[in-house]
Amino acid sequence: MTAGTAPVARTPLRLRVPLGPNGPLGMFVDPMTWRALPYLLGSVFHGLVCFAVLVSVIPFSLTLAVAWVGAPLLALTMVAWRGAAMLERRLVGLAFGVRIPDPYRPGGGGNPLLRCGGALADPATWKDLLYLLLLPLVGLVEFVVSAALWAVALALLVTPPLVLSGVTEVRIVGELTVDGPAGALACVPAGLGVLVAALYATRGMARLHGQLAMALLGPGEKIAGSARLRASRARGADAAEAERRRIERDLHDGAQQRLLSVAMDLGRAQVKLDSDPETARRLLAQAHEGAKAAIAELRDLARGIHPAILTDRGLDAALSALAARAPVRVAVSVELAERPPAAVESVAYFVVAEALTNMAKHSGATEASVRVGLRDRRVSVEVRDNGSGGALARPGGGLAGLADRAATVDGVLGVDSPPGGPTVIRAELPCDW
Repeated sequence: MTAGTAPVARTPLRLRVPLGPNGPLGMFVDPMTWRALPYLLGSVFHGLVCFAVLVSVIPFSLTLAVAWVGAPLLALTMVAWRGAAMLERRLVGLAFGVRIPDPYRPGGGGNPLLRCGGALADPATWKDLLYLLLLPLVGLVEFVVSAALWAVALALLVTPPLVLSGVTEVRIVGELTVDGPAGALACVPAGLGVLVAALYATRGMARLHGQLAMALLGPGEKIAGSARLRASRARGADAAEAERRRIERDLHDGAQQRLLSVAMDLGRAQVKLDSDPETARRLLAQAHEGAKAAIAELRDLARGIHPAILTDRGLDAALSALAARAPVRVAVSVELAERPPAAVESVAYFVVAEALTNMAKHSGATEASVRVGLRDRRVSVEVRDNGSGGALARPGGGLAGLADRAATVDGVLGVDSPPGGPTVIRAELPCDW
């Protein structure tokens, strides 16, 4: 299998703010902490500038709009606040590691009046305005908390070296001062405690701000869900077209050629039947073998389209049959109270089939396991092997094809395969009985 850890699903289930490593040490070394801190300290100034411009220009534009003089100014102001919101999406993405797509509706073509009217009717425009009006208040809280905690932590931690170097008195904050070795040593645990509080506060405020930004600057769950559905349908159509081409190619290169050979052998045998019976018998035997090979190829092709055992006996029996044909020992565990819908069952089967095929070809594994269960109204399919790892979904490859197949039921597929193994392929398939 090929390298790295690759989530194959191209469309996330929902927008989320990544939490990063847990624990004070993990947060301290995580670059996201140090990307989020400058944003938390500086967002208040961006917010104050936006607030000052908006609260002064909008009322002025509305006043002049009675005489139609303020309409162009109001339109320019709307363009400006949408631009500020776009900038804020990029800054939030850089600071918190979460991508917020622009949620705006398509414009009204080249007509400026239609485009302006469409922007005014777009709810995303007014959500942008609300976010920018809230930003100075939110930014002020973030600035005060961040600045206070980090300043106190820094002051406490630099106090011992200053005292030991000969400074007679160090002011920590307000009237709190340290003027001796005993007090300086006590600053170390206090400083570490405040530093931990600063780390947790930074990450907590980053998460809350990211959620606020996604709620007001993001596309909303309904629009995001529609986009996911459109993407899933497009990928499903691509996967179906690729499958059709594969079936045509297999029929043309395999069974069709064998059946043509059988027909030719039968024709030659018919010609030789009276004049050379021995050659005719040999040709008939050859045609018989060719017909059996063609039947076997057609059976394999039908199994690749949709195996009969899956339809007749369900996922457990079909996966057990796959495991029995695998070249290594494969443990199968299927824990489903009832059969999922046929489309979900088919996708789950082919995820396992492709994963076991890739394992046999590339990984050098000696054993594998297949687990299927229901979690949060989703059928979870996990295939794990102890091979050499390095699996990666490449465009046009088998794993990328599985991701497209999973997308036909709005599912996702992930691959975790560090060099040296193990390889874990996991599919999450929505299932509403």
